[in-house]
Parts: sequence; C-alpha cells; structure tokens
Amino acid sequence: MTQRIIEITSPAFVNKEQLHGLKDLSSLFPQEQPLALEIGCGTGHFVTEMAARHPGTNFLAIDIYNKGCLKTCKKIELLALTNIRVLRIEACYLIANYVERESLSAIYINCPDPWPKKRHRNRRLVNLSFVQSILHYLKPKGDFYFSTDVPDYAEQVAELIPIADGYRNALSTPFVTHIPDYPISKYMRRFLDLGQPIHFIQLQRCQGLDLNSLPEPELTSGFRSNFGDRHHA
Repeated sequence: MTQRIIEITSPAFVNKEQLHGLKDLSSLFPQEQPLALEIGCGTGHFVTEMAARHPGTNFLAIDIYNKGCLKTCKKIELLALTNIRVLRIEACYLIANYVERESLSAIYINCPDPWPKKRHRNRRLVNLSFVQSILHYLKPKGDFYFSTDVPDYAEQVAELIPIADGYRNALSTPFVTHIPDYPISKYMRRFLDLGQPIHFIQLQRCQGLDLNSLPEPELTSGFRSNFGDRHHA
C-alpha cells in the first residue's frame, strides 16, 4: 500500500528542489559552523537532543520516511532549534551528489535496518565499501558512529575496523554497550528496557590520511533506496 505523503511546511525542512544549484550544505543554516549528518533520523529524538547539547554544530538529519521527517520537524520547532535541517532523501544519493569532500565533522547511523535473514545481509547499509567511501567526506579526525540492537550486525561492522584503512578505533574495544553522553533514542530505550543492549562503534578518520591513496568512493543507493529502514529514533 502506498503511503500518503504529507506536505511538510516547516522552515527546518529542505525540499530536494532546494538542493539544486546550492553552493554547499552549510548555506542551509543561519550560521556557518561544523556540520554533522544523521542517516535515518526516525522521528528525531536523537538529533534534537544532540543539537540542543551542541549549538555550535549544525546537524543535517535525513530519512526516507515522510512521516518521520514530519515528526522530526515538529520536535525541532517545539524546541526552537535553529541548527537542524531535515531532508527526505536516500543517504548514499545525498552524500555522492551534494556533500562536499572533507566537510562533515561526524556521521551518525543509529539502529538501521539489520536485514536479519542471512540471504539479505548484503542489503545492509554499513559495509566495507560504505565505510571506506565516507572517509572522503569526513574531515580529518571526523567521527563515524554506528549503533545497532542486533549483535551480529555489530560484529560484522566491527570486523571492518582492521581492514578499513584510514580510521582509528576511538574505543578501547571493537564495540561497546555504552558511550558516555550519547543520546538514547526512544527506539533504543525500548530495547534497553527489555534488557537487550545497544552496541556502539566509533571510528575516527586519521588526521594525516592522504585521500589520493584511497579508491574513489562507491556510493550506490541501497536496496529499495533504503525504504527498508526502520523507524528508530
């Protein structure tokens, strides 16, 4: 069944048409300051808390669900936050076409669709190609955060750490079940209340990395353009 698209008129929402001819994404915000990206913002709990805590950072929140974008915009307006912009767009398409190289201070992906069946795991967003590609878009010492409630997804991404050249592990172990001051979304809280841990990975782009030594990014839009992602925030 086709989902009814609700028009979003919030000033925090950016239509795809507004991206055409845009000099850079920083111009979407009233102040030029470090830019972070959340892929799969759900209904906005995580990104609004981050933006409130870090007013000196601009946050671009994207999701492929119209209703999630609408709810995120309502939270932004309720909290009177000016450092978040929301787009309904697929992640790899946005990055490959509109994100400038070495422009992001951080990328956050919280509890994406795990595609739990073994035959579907090649549809998972975070794989070696994706992790290596986003190195081109992170600033030196920029952070990549990944969290999941699915243990084998955490293990799969953790296995990339030794082979994804250009990162250092910012944690003491491949993944942890707690990062101090990391906002816990409504979706995460649901699993924590059931006694099921959330697994966190934090990688940091090496400061002296020579991007010319790396393969060019290969960012291909995900299966069904990531319309399999779950509402999670």
